Amino acid sequence: MGNVEEKITKAFEAFNKKDFRTSFEIFKPLAEQGDAKAQFYLGFLYRIGQGVNQNYQKAYHWYSLAAEQGYAEAQYKIGLMYYKGQVVAQDYQKAFKWYSLAAKQDDPKAQFNLGVLYRRAQGVAQDHQQAFKWFLLAGERGYARAQFTLGGIYANGEGVSQDYQKALKWHLLAARQGYVDAQHNLGWMYYHGEGVVQNYQESFKWYSLAAEEGDIKAQFSLAVMYDNGHGVLQNYQKAFKWASQPAKKGDMKAQFFLGCLYEDGQGVTQDYDEAVKWYSLAAEQGDIMAQCNLGHLYADEQTGNQNFIKAHKWFSIAGAKEREGIEKLMDPNQIAEAQKLAKEWIKKYIKNN
Repeated sequence: MGNVEEKITKAFEAFNKKDFRTSFEIFKPLAEQGDAKAQFYLGFLYRIGQGVNQNYQKAYHWYSLAAEQGYAEAQYKIGLMYYKGQVVAQDYQKAFKWYSLAAKQDDPKAQFNLGVLYRRAQGVAQDHQQAFKWFLLAGERGYARAQFTLGGIYANGEGVSQDYQKALKWHLLAARQGYVDAQHNLGWMYYHGEGVVQNYQESFKWYSLAAEEGDIKAQFSLAVMYDNGHGVLQNYQKAFKWASQPAKKGDMKAQFFLGCLYEDGQGVTQDYDEAVKWYSLAAEQGDIMAQCNLGHLYADEQTGNQNFIKAHKWFSIAGAKEREGIEKLMDPNQIAEAQKLAKEWIKKYIKNN
C-alpha cells in the first residue's frame, strides 16, 4: 500500500509541475491494478487531453471504474456526463443517481447539482425543500455557486420566508470567494438599499470587483455611478470608459448611454455620427428613449444627419408625439415611405421577439 501511495504522490508532483505525461505514465498502471484514485485521475487526464490525446470515451471508462468503487469525485463526474449527454445519452435519472451517491459523501458540487435537479424537476419530482436542503449543505461546505444561489433564494423568498439579512450573508460569502454574480448582486443591493442601508461606496466597491472581471451589468452600473457621482467623484471620462465595454457587447442600455454621451459631448468629443450609431443599435433592440433621440437627431439640421423620413419612422415606432410636428415638414410621399418603414420594422421586431 505504501508503495502505491508513494507512486500516487509522485504522480501528483508531476501533475502540479504540469508534467502531465509523467503523471499519466504513473497513474495508468495503478489504475489498471484497480486503484480508484488513479482511475479517477487517469480519466481526468483523458478528459482534458493532457499527457495523452483527449478521449471522452476513455475518460468515461476510467471515471466509471472509480465511481463503482465509491470514489465521490468520479461519481460526480459521471453524473455530470449523464446530465450533459457527453459520450453517453443524456439521462437525468442516471445523473440523479450518481449525484446522489457523491452528495451523500459530502461532495459539494454534487450536492449543488442535486439541488438543481430537484429545483428543475429533472430526473426526479420537483421538490423545493429538497433543493434547498442540498443547496444549504453545499453552501455550508463553502461552494460559492451554492452560496450565491442561497442568497437569491432568500432575497426572492423562493420556498422560504424572504430574509434580506440571510440573502446578504450568503451573497457576501460567495462574493468574498470572487463569485462575480454575487459581487454584482451586492452592488445592486447596496445601491438600491434593498435589504441593507443604502451605501453608494459599498455599492461602488462590489460593482468594481465584478466589472473588473468582465461582468457587463456591473460595468454599466459603474458608468451610471460615475455619471451621477454616486459613491465616487463624478467623472464623465470614466463613465464613457465603463459604458463602452458592455455597449460593444450588445447591451442596449449601455448603447443608449453612449449615444447620450456622444450627443452631449460628455467624457468624449461631441460626435453626432457616433451618437446616431449608438442610438441606432439600442433603437433596433427596442429601446424607446433611443428611438426618440434618434428621431430628434434626424429631425435636427444642425447634426448633419437630417432625414425627415427616418425621423418620422423612429418617432412612429416610439409612439412619440413629435411625429405630428415632423409631418408638417414632409410631403405625402415622404410620409407614406416613413409609415411603410415603421410598419416593416415593427413587424420584424414582433416576429423576432
